[in-house]
Amino acid sequence: MALKVGDRAPDFELPAVQGEERLNFRLSDYRGKKDVVVTFHPLDWTPTCESQLPILDSMEAKFAAAGGQLLDISVDSIESHLAWQKKEIGMMRFPLCSDFYPHGEVTRKFDILRDEPPVPGISERAAFIVDKEGVIRFARVYPIDRLPDLDGLLEELRKVRNSES
Repeated sequence: MALKVGDRAPDFELPAVQGEERLNFRLSDYRGKKDVVVTFHPLDWTPTCESQLPILDSMEAKFAAAGGQLLDISVDSIESHLAWQKKEIGMMRFPLCSDFYPHGEVTRKFDILRDEPPVPGISERAAFIVDKEGVIRFARVYPIDRLPDLDGLLEELRKVRNSES
């Protein structure tokens, strides 16, 4: 069962790309500074995911205006993220993190690594909002073959921000 509202988010550091820039994303770097919107997509190069990421990218400024740092995680490699951006989805303006090795370690900590078909070893499609204190304030697992409600996710971030002020 996925982590839930009120749980402390596991700290993590993952390699990432933001557009073509390689970086490391560490959740604890945002402690006390920003809420972090952590989304998980199951797999690069799949139809639903190739719709989800460009929509998130188009909303990046809205998430930032609501006080959030947006990022996405999958079990794909950095090289896959780079190629996928260049050939399919365009360059993202937020970090795409690679939970490739050790395989699915962060995904497992959020308790959303799939063990069953259709593809064991990938993440569920999920979203979490981690507040400035490192506590999960929103958690949802979506059907793997459906786009998450990204407008609803933005609204949840605004609620978190309003409750903090």
